[in-house]
Amino acid sequence: MTATQQELRIVDNPDGKRYEVYVGDDLAGFADYHAQPGLLTILHTEIDPAFEGQGVGSQFVAGMLDEVRRQGGRVLPICPFVLAFLQRHPEYRDLVWTR
Repeated sequence: MTATQQELRIVDNPDGKRYEVYVGDDLAGFADYHAQPGLLTILHTEIDPAFEGQGVGSQFVAGMLDEVRRQGGRVLPICPFVLAFLQRHPEYRDLVWTR
C-alpha cells in the first residue's frame, strides 16, 4: 500500500518547533518552523526517502497550511519546497505574509 492510499496524520509538535507527518505509525517527514503570534515561518521541510514521490510532501504542506488558515494565521515561507508548493497552488497564496 502506498502512502497516498493510507491516511496521513499531520501533527503540530510545538516543543520540537515543527510539524510532523505520519503515514500510519511511521514518521514520514517534518517541517521546522519558528512561531510568533499569528505568523509561522516555515524554515525547512524534509520527507523521508521511503515516502518520496508518493505525494506525501504536497499533502503535508497543504495540511499544514490548512491548519494555519484555521488558526487565522499567516506564513513566511523560507523553505524552497514550500515556496514551490505555493507557486503551484495559488489558493494558498493569501496565507503568505507580506509587509
